[in-house]
Parts: sequence; C-alpha cells; structure tokens
Amino acid sequence: MSQKRYPTLTEDHAAILILDQTRLPREAVMLRLATLEDAAHAIRVMQVRGAPLIGATAAYGVALGLADDAGDARLHQVIETLAATRPTAVNLHWALARMRRVLQESAPATRRDKAWNEARAIATEDGAANAAIGQHGLPLIAAIHAAFGKEKGNPPNALSAKGGDKIRQAAPAIVNVMTHCNAGRLATVDNGTALAPVYAAHAAGLPVHVWVSETRPRNQGLLTAWELAEAGVPHTLIADNAAGLLMMQGKVDLVIVGADRIAGNGDTANKVGTYLKALAARAHGVPFYVAAPLSTIDFSCPSGAEIPIEERAADELGVSDTPVANPAFDVTPAALISGIVSERGVVQAGELGQWKP
Repeated sequence: MSQKRYPTLTEDHAAILILDQTRLPREAVMLRLATLEDAAHAIRVMQVRGAPLIGATAAYGVALGLADDAGDARLHQVIETLAATRPTAVNLHWALARMRRVLQESAPATRRDKAWNEARAIATEDGAANAAIGQHGLPLIAAIHAAFGKEKGNPPNALSAKGGDKIRQAAPAIVNVMTHCNAGRLATVDNGTALAPVYAAHAAGLPVHVWVSETRPRNQGLLTAWELAEAGVPHTLIADNAAGLLMMQGKVDLVIVGADRIAGNGDTANKVGTYLKALAARAHGVPFYVAAPLSTIDFSCPSGAEIPIEERAADELGVSDTPVANPAFDVTPAALISGIVSERGVVQAGELGQWKP
C-alpha cells in the first residue's frame, strides 16, 4: 500500500525545506534550512544524503550564504565551508564549481538572485536526468523479463498444466533486482538513480521485486524499503551478508547500484559493501550495473585509486571500547561493472570517454 509522498527538497521563501533523512523511517519530518550553517550541517550529519541531493543542497547552501552585494571573499568563504562537509561525493564539488563559475562572472549586487536561480536549475536538471536514467535502464529489466518466457518455451504468463493440454495462467515471471544503500528518489531531488529503472518498470506494468540490503552501519537500506513501500513496489529487506547466498541460489537477476563518484576509467565509488556485491555478481553470472547522472563522473580523476574514501565516526558502529575502522565507501573496479547508465544512455564502464564534455 502506497503512502504519502514527501519531497526531498523544496523551496520555502528565502529558505529550503528538506526531508530529514536521519529520522526516517521512524517518522517523516520536513526540516527548514535558512542559513549557510544549516545547509552545511545537514550535509555533514546526513540529514540529506545521496550524491545528487547533496549537490543540489550545496547549491542552495550557496544561495543561503550570500547576502545582498556579496563580494568575492564571502563567495569563497561560503563555497569552502560547503566543500569541507563531505569528501567522496563528487556532485557536491561539481555543484559548487558550477555555482562559483556562474557567480564569479556576475556583479556582486546580482549574485544572491543568480545563486537562487542557478540552484533551482541544478535541482530541476537533476530530476530530469534521473527520469532519463530510468528510461535508459528500463530495457535492462524488460529484456530479462522477456527472456524468462523464451527460456521456458512459454510466454512469461503461462505454464503448461501437467496431464493435459490446458494452459493455466500463472503469476507473471518476476524480475528480481538487488540494490545497495539508497539510490532512489531519497538520494536525489526526484526519481532516483539505481531505482529509477525499477520505478520505470513498475510504471510500465513489468513485475519487479527488489532485494534491499540493510547497508550497515547507517542502515540506508531502510530508506530504500521506505520509499519502495511509498511507491507500492514489492521488496524484501535483507542483511548485507545475505546477498551472496541469494545470488548463488539464482534468486537475483540483476544488480543496480548508484554511485558517489565514477572515475574516468569507470572505477566506481559507492557505499561500502558494493564491491562485495560486484564480486558475488561476477562469480554467479549476474549483470551488475551502476546508475548515475553525468555529474557523478569525475573525468579529472583517472582511476578509483585517486578517489578519497570518507572515514566516518566510530560511534556509528555502536561501540566505544574497541578500535574501529568505519570507511563509508569502497571502490568497484570497472572490470566488474557490466555497464553504466546515465541520462545519455548505457555504455561499458571503460567507454566513458565518449561522454566527456
């Protein structure tokens, strides 16, 4: 049963409202951000999370931090404050670089209004890009569904009844998609990245089911389950370490994950645990795709070895009396990725150069 749909980010006069994701899935609360400090804090403590949404929030953070007639020194201070919040998600730095470029070319007296307009444009473009990702990723799911009938010698909706010539109608063959972390609409301004093809398939009437890994220690998988319930998409929450078993048992047809940064060679940083899923997918012949907008591709970063990995606080693991390592991301080599889906289409991970601006 679907539930009320809350926006992840919306304008509220001279402020913005965000859906506070640290309080999901227990409660849905819209939080008002009115200052630069509010926006920086929201990014740092993960009240907003997901690379595209972080980028859009940072863009609005610039607008919130600029008073009328803001000079170069203030512009630099605002951008540096936001840039220091999180290191791995490249959309943050992409959005800030775009804001800096536009605003440096503007007279100080016009910067505040132009900042709001540019932040608005970034948010609008994100929703459109993610919708396009859904349409480009939809054929991946549709092809698997169509293949079910061919493999069994029957249409997907029909099975031969034993002991007779009747054809009895059975439940449609279901495409089982596995994802990791949250790369749905909660990680974006709208539509999602890894879940965009799932939503497109669901809207097209294709039977799809999502295996949702819990994604310790921040349990972003619970956010994925929350938004899938909101959209009425069948899903099952699993412990992270169950993923390999499900693939071994043939219960996963396709893996689609998001990305926080994609290097120029196709190596991809995503929530820690993604690499293990890619290894299991390769071992069991399961296609493994990454879905992300072009703004997540960092062509200035030659490979995954140069991607900074954020180390988060030890208390996220719930212990205080033992040494803790808490890397927030890992890197999946391009060789393990079947393809990358963006608003421009689907390419192999090693062929990203064709999308270079």
